[in-house]
Amino acid sequence: MHQGKEIFLVLGFSMMLLFNTVTGSFPTAENVSWSSINFKTLLSWSPKPVNYSYTVEFSALGQNRKRSPYCIQTSETECDLTQQLTNIKETYTADVLSEPVRGATSDLVEFPYTRSTKFCPYTDTIIGKPDFDFTVSKDGRTVSIRVIDPPTALFNEQNQPLNIRDVFGKDLEYRAMYRRAGSTGKKYQTSPTNDIELTRLDKGESYCIMVQAWIPSRGFGKEEGSLSKTKCTSVEPKGIGEYSPAVIAGAIVTILAIVITAIVVTVVCCRRRQKDVV
Repeated sequence: MHQGKEIFLVLGFSMMLLFNTVTGSFPTAENVSWSSINFKTLLSWSPKPVNYSYTVEFSALGQNRKRSPYCIQTSETECDLTQQLTNIKETYTADVLSEPVRGATSDLVEFPYTRSTKFCPYTDTIIGKPDFDFTVSKDGRTVSIRVIDPPTALFNEQNQPLNIRDVFGKDLEYRAMYRRAGSTGKKYQTSPTNDIELTRLDKGESYCIMVQAWIPSRGFGKEEGSLSKTKCTSVEPKGIGEYSPAVIAGAIVTILAIVITAIVVTVVCCRRRQKDVV
């Protein structure tokens, strides 16, 4: 009786292993791609898995591969690798492996995978929109801009958040793009610091401004950050002494013409009414 119970348990365990063992291969991940803004770096792919899972492995070029601790046998199609890509100047690749779901086994020796393109956080992350403040000189011909560094998803050894100036240092410049309000012509002014001055502006004109990070060391096509929101200077109402004599004379002539026209029209109307009465 005791021996029969043992045989029953062995058969049950064998059946459990049989039902939890997956045979054959799994579909490979498709559309594996990187997305990164201000060093918040995600790897994404498709399709959503059915009866299998995904595991993400990554490595810097020439180094051993590691598994992301947050993306092992997952049913998700996105993996946050921000904290794993610790050396932001290294170039990385990632593999998305197709594996059994948790608790199941497989007769495969190696699992199918799809490899990503190369990715370097320092050169490939998109720099987001900065904010900025500005002041206008009394004569209205100079605008002083102060750019605010966008924050990043990175932290230093003391676990303090870093902004893009902390990360890029002297590699980071800022560029202002500006135009006279109502005009499509654009001008640019670049500064190695967070302060930009726009000079020799037309007095009495309003200007619209946008700023962006500018990192020449990242190479052609990657040096520009995202453009900020547009901010425009306001034009103060002019006192009469600020207008030229020609403008003042023209205004007087126009006013006189309007007054004379009104008088003439009034006189003509009055005479017509008198004739109609007679």
